[in-house]
Amino acid sequence: MAETTAHGTARRGGREQRVTKQRLAVSAALDRLQDFVSTQDLHRLLHDEGASVSLATTYRILQSMADEGLVDVLRTDDGEAVYRRCEATGHHHHLVCRRCGRAVDIEAPAVETWASHVAREHGYTAIEHTVEIFGLCPECTAIVAREAAEA
Repeated sequence: MAETTAHGTARRGGREQRVTKQRLAVSAALDRLQDFVSTQDLHRLLHDEGASVSLATTYRILQSMADEGLVDVLRTDDGEAVYRRCEATGHHHHLVCRRCGRAVDIEAPAVETWASHVAREHGYTAIEHTVEIFGLCPECTAIVAREAAEA
């Protein structure tokens, strides 16, 4: 968690980040959202709520928050970055619905074991990995089935 100082900065991991009204607006919006959101969609939401944050500033704030470990970042099939405030504090993965974007944090000890084994087998050290599983959540599966039956 970031520590706010008396001078309007937040300290996380030894780095200070100015706390601006734009950063607070982005942070508050992310706190209200449960699923991953693109920068454009978050900017549109902020604009609809009357917040004065430019798209470029929204991009910079989200990247900064990602660098600080305050948000998780995924890449969609078309390469777009999407962001979400994540409650999990340790290393984890995500199960993400391709249709609605709903995400579930998952721990995958078997993946961790496999990644370590493969790295050692090939002489790699200091490894990192990202595993995201995409599919349809139960609600979207039911909607898709209903739409197929009606077609």
